[in-house]
Amino acid sequence: MRADNLPLAVSVIIFTVFALSLGDALIKLSSNNFVLWQIFIVRSAIAIPCLVIYMAFSSPASFRMPASLLWTIVRSLLLVTMWISYYIALPHIQLSAAAAAYYTLPIFITLFSAVLTGDNVKRLGWVAVALGFVGVLLILKPNSDDFNWYALLPLLAAVLYALAMILTRTKCREEPPLVLALALNIAFIVVGVIAAVFIMSLVDETRQGFVLGFWPQMGLQQWLSMSLLAIAVLIGSVGTVIAYQNAPSSVIGIFDFAYVGFAVLWSIVFFAEFPDALSVIGIALIVLSGILSLRQ
Repeated sequence: MRADNLPLAVSVIIFTVFALSLGDALIKLSSNNFVLWQIFIVRSAIAIPCLVIYMAFSSPASFRMPASLLWTIVRSLLLVTMWISYYIALPHIQLSAAAAAYYTLPIFITLFSAVLTGDNVKRLGWVAVALGFVGVLLILKPNSDDFNWYALLPLLAAVLYALAMILTRTKCREEPPLVLALALNIAFIVVGVIAAVFIMSLVDETRQGFVLGFWPQMGLQQWLSMSLLAIAVLIGSVGTVIAYQNAPSSVIGIFDFAYVGFAVLWSIVFFAEFPDALSVIGIALIVLSGILSLRQ
């Protein structure tokens, strides 16, 4: 088993959450222009040829069936279900509420790491998790009106993501990242096609909204949006594998909090929401939690 590479893992996870946060902001912006399963199918249909071509030229030896096929399938389905949960919530609650609920995930990662894999999480590590979570709350400040039942879906997504990343480290650590990324995008298409076929069997009166609606036609702007989402999912699907294969889940889980800082950025750019003093304090706490996690 190869040794950990903490600097690589940390830098990769930060860049990964940068891309994923941008993709999630675009999903929320375009939820009136696309259907969920359309996003899954078209986005991955763009991403898969890119992965296959890159694998064929850069790493032909990795172009194979996963050695841990069953665990790879389970991991992919966990992540697909995670994205379904999170995306369904986005049109119905504020981005801040969704992100706050979702970014309880480092707590679940730390908890699952201690219980399932026996990682030695010291007291300082738990303090870092607590500080990071408080920082998230200070930045996003979800109000009580946001917490309808849709707000439970990002919380479910956090649990699923934590389980998938623990599985990545314990059962899929030796799998090439590109193979796992390809498997994930294949799962997106399979699940998307199954859902689309089911929706086609419904009567027209029920085929409405982001989940059950008709597929809108795609013009140049829609294809550009899908291409950007494909790039984000490529970075996300490869980056998370590299990060969690090269460092303990309890450490990388802390740096997943960087998503929150990027969420603030996209909130300014796309939704004209500017951080106040409490948000600045929250960002400082998240940075501090990352430093403490390296010292635990």
